[in-house]
Amino acid sequence: MDATGKKNMTSNDLRAWQARHGYTYNSAAAALGISRATYARYLAASGDLPRMLELACAAIDAGICPARTSS
Repeated sequence: MDATGKKNMTSNDLRAWQARHGYTYNSAAAALGISRATYARYLAASGDLPRMLELACAAIDAGICPARTSS
């Protein structure tokens, strides 16, 4: 839990976020601006995930554009 008593994001929450958006591993990683390998590590992690990842997911949920990828 964070300082406000809110439950922090876990890998199960990240999986639910991915499913909600219909993302694949690759598209979820791209939307978050991270590598597929890093995304896979987050999914395999036990315990709380980094707050910046939770905030990035929340931003996408709120309609803020996913990370830009180079073409």
